[in-house]
Amino acid sequence: MTTTAPVVLIAEELAPSVLEVLGTEVEIRHVDGADRAALLPALADAAAVMIRSATRIDAEALAAAPNLRVVARAGIGLDNVDVAAATERGVMVVNAPTSNIVSAAEHAVALLLAAARHIPAADASLREGTWKRSKFTGVEVTEKTVGVIGLGRIGVLVAQRLAAFGVELIAYDPYIQPGRAAQLGVRLVSLEELLEESDFITIHLPKTPETLGLIGADELATTKRGVIIVNAARGGLVDEAALADALKTGQVGAAGIDVYATEPCTDSPLFGLPNTVVTPHLGASTTEAQDKAGAAVARSVRLALQGEFVPDAVNVQAGGVVAEDVRPGLPLAEKLGRVFTSVAGGLAQSVTVEVRGKLAEFDVSVLSLAVLRGVFADVVEEQVTYVNAPLLAEQRGLEITLTSDPESPTYRNYVRVCGAMSDGTQVTVAGTLFGKNQVPRLTEVDGFEIDLAASGYLLFFVYADRPGVVGTVGAALGEAGVNIAGAQVSRADEGGEALMAVTVDSPVGPELLDDIAGRIGARAARSADLTTL
Repeated sequence: MTTTAPVVLIAEELAPSVLEVLGTEVEIRHVDGADRAALLPALADAAAVMIRSATRIDAEALAAAPNLRVVARAGIGLDNVDVAAATERGVMVVNAPTSNIVSAAEHAVALLLAAARHIPAADASLREGTWKRSKFTGVEVTEKTVGVIGLGRIGVLVAQRLAAFGVELIAYDPYIQPGRAAQLGVRLVSLEELLEESDFITIHLPKTPETLGLIGADELATTKRGVIIVNAARGGLVDEAALADALKTGQVGAAGIDVYATEPCTDSPLFGLPNTVVTPHLGASTTEAQDKAGAAVARSVRLALQGEFVPDAVNVQAGGVVAEDVRPGLPLAEKLGRVFTSVAGGLAQSVTVEVRGKLAEFDVSVLSLAVLRGVFADVVEEQVTYVNAPLLAEQRGLEITLTSDPESPTYRNYVRVCGAMSDGTQVTVAGTLFGKNQVPRLTEVDGFEIDLAASGYLLFFVYADRPGVVGTVGAALGEAGVNIAGAQVSRADEGGEALMAVTVDSPVGPELLDDIAGRIGARAARSADLTTL
């Protein structure tokens, strides 16, 4: 009896190493993924499809691929893949979360040096037939203060490379332990201190509601006059119009920009200025990065087609060898991790994941990884996966412990995340799986008992229990046009502290959250976005 080799459809040009990694046990076919008319029929026999950024794998493409088991994106971004639709159909989605970190770090350093020495402008001037040495006098990097905003993998690589220039390195990152930063030779400071002290600022943060517009006109006004700013992370972290104004006045001496609020971008107030270095999102555009990305996803494709657990799967519950009874616990654990980070407002020194009930009858080690995915989801720039989550924790000095017990006095399945913060306080969140569909629900937040669906946009306020607070919160959200889907108040004692948990239909930004906290005198006000989990 003969068996047919699974078809791997390569829809875009990939590194030659991809074919070597895939091996000879698959049938390789090629198609132009940007040609929709050619792509859809080609998907009919595909067990796996490998793409970059030009091929769109949406619900229509998935419907045309009845045998599809895995979508592999040779890169980081997944904007062109409908992950939710793939998960619903049981199709695994994988990417290459660490393939471009060295290339991205080197590009940030290149932008910084090019901006410091006005290299593009000088190059253009000379090509135009003029010799104007005095016009392009630059500044040295040596013995200057470099501020790194975001000390994740790329931020660390940038800091390590700039250390060779003999600079003083400072960083703002609330999700890294001071001890770990000290090991890297970096002094942790507040964002305000970093803006005031830095001669050079380089940004390496993920794009979240909290980081969007992080550096605006007010922040730029507090910097040293003549500061040089680099953004090779995500567009929108720096207000482009405000940066252009600061460049015109000389408050910012020069800027190196690789990313933009809207891409592709061919029209920006930054493009007409002589003291900017601008590139079209080239951070990952190296031969080495593309080769690493192709090889990484090819390995994942092989594992997926062999029925093995795939560490780099974005939607691991769609496949792998995790026990069927454990899989519903993955989204619960990940949601708890994200709520934990939100409520904690920073990174814990240690985290204990406690699993009780029927889940604990199986190997639940993957649940601690799921918690870490949630913990770091809004903290780091790169995609958090089951393979890099432990490394991210190690890099930031976070210790994680897993305990399990089949006995559960309250719930059939129960997961609790308890973290010890650097100031000695503890933060806890817990949840369960409800009903025959195993829907994740929150049962505890910061020591307060609640019963709330772990979904949507969540707001949490801790305040002194008294009449009128619920109305004040509702009025403030109403004024801002934010609709409340549900609300719950929990308290231990009348007149003591209370927790209000509110589910809303749209995101609530930091300014509105702070405004509500001020109105009710909240000790803490946090938001968590669970819509993407």
